[in-house]
Amino acid sequence: MARLRRIVVPGHPHVIVHLGRQGAPVFRDAADRRRYLVALAEAARIARVAVHAYGLWPGEVRLLVSPQSEAGLAALMQAVGLRYVRSFNLKYSCTGTPWEGRFRSTVIEPQTQFLPCLRFVEGAADALSPAPAAAGFEADRASSAAHHLGLRVDPLVSEHPAIWGFGNTPFERHAAYRRFVQHPAEEGELAAILQAAWNGWVLGSPEFAAMVEALTGRRPQRALRGRPRKSVLPASRK
Repeated sequence: MARLRRIVVPGHPHVIVHLGRQGAPVFRDAADRRRYLVALAEAARIARVAVHAYGLWPGEVRLLVSPQSEAGLAALMQAVGLRYVRSFNLKYSCTGTPWEGRFRSTVIEPQTQFLPCLRFVEGAADALSPAPAAAGFEADRASSAAHHLGLRVDPLVSEHPAIWGFGNTPFERHAAYRRFVQHPAEEGELAAILQAAWNGWVLGSPEFAAMVEALTGRRPQRALRGRPRKSVLPASRK
């Protein structure tokens, strides 16, 4: 069966999930994570993609981004991959790619899904624990959570207008986001985000899905025909 064309809507936020090959780590230390973020910043500039949030786990990357063009997501991940994989292989005397095939993504409805997806990408609740989270680079991960919690300014982060609903000033927004992530996620929230990203479907209301279908000409969600198939999702890191 031919692979469906990836849904990309310029100007809208998308969640990206990229896993390490067979669960192997793609970041072995803080230097690897810093190197990836440098590559991400340069790739985002070239591909004209705004980076709203990121989360780097040992074997997984999560991003929340808005491309300016339909080709933006692929251009971003190709550019960051070329830069990072070259240095990774040189450092660890490896060949090939450390990534598990193509990245997964979903376009999201910003009015209802941006904040849950921001929490998913950053793992922000962890950043509220005692240091070293405040330093930005934790023992085994890095994320933009410290930026949105007001612990530091991250030059890689481009704020999305959806975050402005938290307050008129940065202090108000930081405090409101802190309160938001302190509350447990709603039941099924994590599974819904992973399901959408892994299958390439739209994450949002029926009205938003219909709008995306009209713009892209691609079915935004699984067709309801016959017995529903079970979806196999990767094990979540968080």
